[in-house]
Amino acid sequence: MSKKRGLSLEEKRERMLQIFYESQDFFLLKELEKLGPKKGVITQSVKDVVQSLVDDDLVSKDKIGTSVYFWSLPSCAGNQLRNVKRKLESDLQSSKTRYTELVDQCNELKKGREESDEREKALAELKDIELKHNELKEEMVQFADNDPAAFEAMKKAIEVAHGAANRWTDNIFTVRQWCSNNFPEAKEQLEHMYKEIGITDDFDYLELSPPAIPLRAVGDGESNT
Repeated sequence: MSKKRGLSLEEKRERMLQIFYESQDFFLLKELEKLGPKKGVITQSVKDVVQSLVDDDLVSKDKIGTSVYFWSLPSCAGNQLRNVKRKLESDLQSSKTRYTELVDQCNELKKGREESDEREKALAELKDIELKHNELKEEMVQFADNDPAAFEAMKKAIEVAHGAANRWTDNIFTVRQWCSNNFPEAKEQLEHMYKEIGITDDFDYLELSPPAIPLRAVGDGESNT
């Protein structure tokens, strides 16, 4: 014997509305939770189903004193459906108007763009210009390494980084000296810690090497001698 199928949400909504329409009365939630199972809607579902009807303006809800009452009349539902119908008709008319405007704009944009030999020639020239533009951009990227301004900026950045690195090196030497002076009995532990964090015996200040001369510049100098 097959298991009986449960009600869908829409079916539950319809059956709860029947309770309101048949009695045309006001209900507390606990009263609806008792009446719901008589229509096939389990008690645990009543609250959510009624709230969905409230959200869709099919059921009214108001607090009177300390109690919250729910009600719905067939005339109210009819008015709500008529309002929805009017809104949908208004939206449809707005969409039709917008569609007409877009068609007119499209036709206007097509003017002067009809297929012709002149237009095909202009499009071909535009494509050639775009290709040439892209080629020039690629050449600019290749020559960027020899740009004096870029080279000077890189040189300054290296100098700043070099200075910062040596300042930290100086700070590390200062901290090591302070630890040695204040914790002489922990010399071995300190040396072990230094090695673990990368401060080995060859740790020292960095020397700033002169920038490499581009090969192109060497070649140019030789050609001028």
